[in-house]
Amino acid sequence: MSNVFAAAALTFPEFDPVAVQIGPIAIRWYALAYIAGLVLGWQFVRLLAKRGYIALTRAQIDDLLFWAAMGVILGGRVGYTLFYRPDYYLFNPLEILKVWQGGMSFHGGLLGVVLAIIWFARRNKLPIFVVGDAVAAAAPIGLFFGRIANFVNGELFGRVSDAPWAMVFPTGGLFPRHPSQLYEAGLEGLVLFLVLAWLAFRTDALRRPGLAAGVFLVGYALARSFVEFFREPDVGIALPDIGITMGQLLSLPMLIIGLLLISRAWRRPPIRAE
Repeated sequence: MSNVFAAAALTFPEFDPVAVQIGPIAIRWYALAYIAGLVLGWQFVRLLAKRGYIALTRAQIDDLLFWAAMGVILGGRVGYTLFYRPDYYLFNPLEILKVWQGGMSFHGGLLGVVLAIIWFARRNKLPIFVVGDAVAAAAPIGLFFGRIANFVNGELFGRVSDAPWAMVFPTGGLFPRHPSQLYEAGLEGLVLFLVLAWLAFRTDALRRPGLAAGVFLVGYALARSFVEFFREPDVGIALPDIGITMGQLLSLPMLIIGLLLISRAWRRPPIRAE
C-alpha cells in the first residue's frame, strides 16, 4: 500500500532553505517571508490611510510597523516555547534565541501584537480599536507569506493522505501527506485578506471600531480550525483525549472574542467620515 501511495504522490520541490548566501551571512526564506509580510502590510495600511479609511498619519503608521514587528517576533517565539515545547526550552533556554531555526506560534505572535497595539495606541493617544482594525486588515498578508515559508521549509505538513495532490515531505516519512501549509496560506492568507479588503473598501467596516479586528479573529479561528483536520498534530503536544487539537483549542478564545467584537461594533453607530 505504501508503494501505491508513494507512486501516486506529487514530488515535493527540494527548496534550499537559504535564499541568499553572502559569505558567512545566510538569509533564509523564513526571514524573507516575515519581511515581505511586514513591508506589504505596512504599505497596505498606508493605502487605507491615504484613501481616508483610517485616521492614522504616515508617521504613526511607520512607527506602528516597528511595534507590530516586535510583537510578532517576540510574542511568536515566546508563545511557541510556552504552548508547544515548554519542557525542552526549560532545560535549553539559550535555544529560545535561535529564531532563525524556526519555531514561531501564531497565537503567541497575536498576543504580542495585541500588547504592541495597546502600547502604541496609549502612547499616541489613539483609540485602541482604530489601531487594531488597521493591523487586522493587513495581518493576512503576513500569514500568507508565513505559510508559504512553512511549505518551502517542508515543515508543519499535513496528515497522511491519498489525495492526488498529496506530497511526500522530506521529514514526513514514506507516506504522502496533505500540503496543509498551502491550505492555510489560501484560507488564513488570501481568502481572509480579500474579505477584509472588501469590507474596508466597499463597506463602512473601518468606521465601526473593532469590526475588522473581530472579522479577522473569527476568520482566522474558523480557517485554522478547519485546516487542523488535515494538518499533522504538532510533535510533543500532549493534550487530553478531548477530540480537538492544540491549534483548535487556542483558536476557540479567538472565535469568542471575535464574535463579541463584531457584536459590539455592529450595535454602535459608525463614526462619521470627516
